[in-house]
Amino acid sequence: MSDGDPSAGVPAPQGHVDIFDTTLRDGAQFEGISLTVEDKLRVAEQLDWLGVRWIEGGYPQANPRDAEFFRRAVDELSLSTATLVAFGSTRKPLGRVDVDPTLAALVSSGVSTSCIVGKSWDFHVTEALRTTLDEGVAMVGDSVRFLRGEGQRVFFDAEHFFDGYKANPEYALRVLEAAATEGAEVLVLCDTNGGSLPHEVQRIVAEVVSYFGPDQQVGIHTQNDSGCAVGNSVAAVVAGATHLQGTVNGYGERTGNANLMTCIPNLQLKMGIECLPEGRIERLTAVSRHVAELVNLPPHAADPYVGASAFAHKGGLHTSALGRVGGATYEHIAPEVVGNHTRVLVSDLGGRAGMALKASEFGVDLDDHAAGELSERLKGLEAEGFQFEAADASLELLMREAAGWHQPYFRLEGYRVTTYHRNAMRGGAPIEHGESIIDTEASVKVWAGDERFVAIGEGNGPVHALDAALRSVLTQRYPQLERIHLTDYRVRVLEGAEATGAVVRVLIDSTDGDHTWSTVGVDSNVIEASWQALVDSLVYGLLHADDPV
Repeated sequence: MSDGDPSAGVPAPQGHVDIFDTTLRDGAQFEGISLTVEDKLRVAEQLDWLGVRWIEGGYPQANPRDAEFFRRAVDELSLSTATLVAFGSTRKPLGRVDVDPTLAALVSSGVSTSCIVGKSWDFHVTEALRTTLDEGVAMVGDSVRFLRGEGQRVFFDAEHFFDGYKANPEYALRVLEAAATEGAEVLVLCDTNGGSLPHEVQRIVAEVVSYFGPDQQVGIHTQNDSGCAVGNSVAAVVAGATHLQGTVNGYGERTGNANLMTCIPNLQLKMGIECLPEGRIERLTAVSRHVAELVNLPPHAADPYVGASAFAHKGGLHTSALGRVGGATYEHIAPEVVGNHTRVLVSDLGGRAGMALKASEFGVDLDDHAAGELSERLKGLEAEGFQFEAADASLELLMREAAGWHQPYFRLEGYRVTTYHRNAMRGGAPIEHGESIIDTEASVKVWAGDERFVAIGEGNGPVHALDAALRSVLTQRYPQLERIHLTDYRVRVLEGAEATGAVVRVLIDSTDGDHTWSTVGVDSNVIEASWQALVDSLVYGLLHADDPV
């Protein structure tokens, strides 16, 4: 083993890496994720559309949902690029492979390939399994041999490999030898605790690759506990690994797994190593966001390559340069290559050039004078608490007004909101621990053209009631509003020291079924802030009602 430069003797990276996605198994262990069978089927379809080589579906015997997933996958999944893999573990200590329930479940799963995990750290064998090191090796070899005898292709996940190799390299290699000798196609080195660093991973993977030679495929599986999962994965490929395991958006237990949405473009775009079929990498952003919707978690805006902020520019120096010479000045790749796009964020850090560039993005012709005036106005609004980075719809409306446009749909005369809280009663007295009843009613007076409308709406809160009242009069005139719905409502207190008198910022997300947009309102009165965001939402929806999908 080399104890000098970790890159010494490291073979050049191979021209192709097999991507093994474990979102449905390891990724599903992430806090907040609970996938139904239908969810798992839809995620698998997205992974196949992206073009990964392997999809690990889970452990067929873990729970009824995983068992049903494998049953349905055989008939309902039509995979064009990927192969479905079942996950399990080696036989039990001193157990028999022919009666082991885990191995039996893998064989009867209906898929052709299994990935089994086994201990490669001597400490875990003697302390967790409470057996001998010889038995630990036998458990691996026997299990691989049994599955191969049943016609299965087998991958072997060497659990805690890097910790085990550091503590006892001879034993860790004996475990890998047992798997390789019995026919495991891939020896996957797992950084199960996520505590290894790239220079360690690169050295150890290089030594394993050198030990087994070019005919044995070596893989890498990293966790992100030290924040190095992506770096460790790339280091492993540099050292000769040609099989990479990870998850969409880095989902996984504790701090997550290696994020394939970062690993894949790092390898394919930066290093020329093929990971996906031709023409698939531009699907990366769409798959990232679609899977986020399926697992019911918000996309992480700051994720490299696929995040909404990955190519977003806010500072005046950046936006000015973008306007003159394009994205190459501050973007490490063309965002379109991964299906993303450049965004200019207008804020008090920006200037006239950024304002004009952002207006152009919206299709608004903003001359230099108007851009300068709007830039100063936005600085004042942001000082009050407005923030337009997450509310592009409100920003577009401001830009259109700065260019001379005035929304023609309706104008407010006034509104009123009443909330009545009462306790459930029985026999003229409040019921102890009884249900509280809250009635909210809103009245609005608006003009649409030359007509004045007065309406009353009820809802489960002031925003709901205002929305109902406004729609009750406007939908007659603008039937497009029937398609527009609020999907999210968020309130943030901006000046906590003022307690209940604090200024609040309200963000509202809306959709018409084809497009989504966000609007903002700010006031010390949460109902007024909500009204501002609500009105912007409806105006923006009407403005773009006939836009193509």
